Amino acid sequence: MKTLSHGIYTGERALFGGRELVISHGIFEDGESPLKHSRDILAEHTEFRWKYPLWYSRDITVKNCRFAEGARAGIWYTDDISVSDTAYDAPKGFRRCNGLALENVTIPNALETLWKCRDVRMKNVTAAGDYLAMDCDGMEIDGLTLDGNYAFDGAKNITIRNSRLVTKDAFWNSENVTAVNCFIEGEYLAWNSKNLTLINCTVKSLQGLCFVENLVMKNCRTGDTTLAFEYSTIDAEITGGIDSVKNPSGGTLTADSIGELIMESDRVDVSATKINIREEVK
Repeated sequence: MKTLSHGIYTGERALFGGRELVISHGIFEDGESPLKHSRDILAEHTEFRWKYPLWYSRDITVKNCRFAEGARAGIWYTDDISVSDTAYDAPKGFRRCNGLALENVTIPNALETLWKCRDVRMKNVTAAGDYLAMDCDGMEIDGLTLDGNYAFDGAKNITIRNSRLVTKDAFWNSENVTAVNCFIEGEYLAWNSKNLTLINCTVKSLQGLCFVENLVMKNCRTGDTTLAFEYSTIDAEITGGIDSVKNPSGGTLTADSIGELIMESDRVDVSATKINIREEVK
């Protein structure tokens, strides 16, 4: 591979169609699409300052780099890309990518980021911004810290572990999502989703977990959670109490206590849901 070291690249398509390059300690200044249609690229200790740096690329490794805010819409239509130990400050990153790995990455301006990507692995990622990961398919996530609404809308086939999500309307319209050892806070959690499994999670939500088809909860806590499970089919095992429950469609709910149980026979088949309140331990 050819090494390009300490270069400053300007102008549109500065390294268009580059092949088998190591780009070290470089700066991509003004000029759109500097690495468009590139292949077999290693970028390290390099800063991207302008729009659309990596589009239609393949077999890309990015290490210890920075994507400045001006590098908006930075990585689209790119396959088999690994990004690690990198500050990604630009909005609208990672669109329609296949085979994407992010590790030790910060995304403080994650607006409309990670849309319609496939085969995504994320480890120790911190992100802030709305509409993260919309319509993604196939995600393995460990250690995500997220502050931003409407995350994972329409996403499917996701496993997320050891993460902290503060996000209104997370997992809307999603399918086949499993969260393990996570903290999830936000109103209207997971409406209209299908096959949602929460294991050892803490959930805080106003009118959360409603309109869910096949909701499974195992050893979960639900502090500050009200009007939960409306029109959802559930298999929920809650450790501790839940503030209020409204009109689940069916299934089983087990908890230490329920502050308010609303079951309206004119809206749901009350007999379809079995409620188990654990006996108080004295």
